[in-house]
Amino acid sequence: MCADPVSPAEPSNKLVILGDGCAALSLAQHADQLSEYQITVVRPEGAPPERDHIWGLWKIPGADHTAGLERASWHRWSIVTNSGEAILQSDARPYMALNRLSWTGACRDIAARAGVAITSTMPDREAGYWLDTRPAAVPEGMMLQHFIGQEIVCDDPVFDPGTAILMDFRTDQSQGMHFIYLLPFSEYEALVESTLFSPTRCGDDFYRTAIDTYLRNIIGVSHYQVSREERGTIPLGILPRRDPSITGLGGNGGAIRPSSGYAFVFIQKQVKALVASLRQGRVEVTVPHRAVDLWMDAVLLSVLRHWPEQAPQLFLAMARALSGDEFARFLSGEASWRLRAKVVMAMPKLPFIRGLLRLMVRSHAAKPAEVM
Repeated sequence: MCADPVSPAEPSNKLVILGDGCAALSLAQHADQLSEYQITVVRPEGAPPERDHIWGLWKIPGADHTAGLERASWHRWSIVTNSGEAILQSDARPYMALNRLSWTGACRDIAARAGVAITSTMPDREAGYWLDTRPAAVPEGMMLQHFIGQEIVCDDPVFDPGTAILMDFRTDQSQGMHFIYLLPFSEYEALVESTLFSPTRCGDDFYRTAIDTYLRNIIGVSHYQVSREERGTIPLGILPRRDPSITGLGGNGGAIRPSSGYAFVFIQKQVKALVASLRQGRVEVTVPHRAVDLWMDAVLLSVLRHWPEQAPQLFLAMARALSGDEFARFLSGEASWRLRAKVVMAMPKLPFIRGLLRLMVRSHAAKPAEVM
């Protein structure tokens, strides 16, 4: 994708980062590589208190920033539908769960030791480089990933701690593509999440009922306690920038993968490239997705928007066609042309032809950000 250079009004070594979430702290923790800059992270006025959250991702080469911070990891994961199951395995690329507060706390410590200032006071707009990581507005009608997750403790050993369940479609499909995401931390403890892909969020009772029904009817849990609850809504697309006059970063800079809502790994890739440009005295933020992957994502989202009932078999077919390493690489944005072709060949063709035609009609009348 095209670079987004910013030239300050006059030479300056000041770098101001608006927002103090994942993207801002991902950059701030690299301050030791940017010693020529005076870096300030600005927590937005009125920002809600930071809550803990589980971030799921595949370990990628060079992911030293997560070392020792994993809540848990799994070398095996599964996709489940009413008609079958695919179990994948990877020794090199385990699926990991990061606790948000553990990771952000470690980043803040690293940044503070390198002299980064973290403040809630907005500096005067003066010479220097500015980056905006604050959430952008979501266009009406955009596809969303929305969920409620509950960390639960059971009385009986009902979970398999060796296998993460990434998608279990044996749940209510009446409101869109809906699955249960289950990360087992032990035989007794797990994060269980009800996740929907649709343009509209449901009431909280929908997700909580789905979790309870799944635990009782599918897992066979007779009694459990909820120790923590998390929720989220992730836009599935490239968003228009919050402030066109300030370079965006993270979700405000196109880092969210439209087909999955994954952002963490893509933010790290985006930040790595940004650090390299800063060391050369300029700001260049690029969308960390290839154009072909964004196109494939757009077609998939068109199918999921109009024919969500196709989702279970689509994802099961993909999982059965790929090895664990290939599955992790594809969803982490590291697919080769050969791997993309393998995914395309595994998919039923008619839904994607219909999805492409729908996308073409929609894109003719909508802005690019809304197409996603």
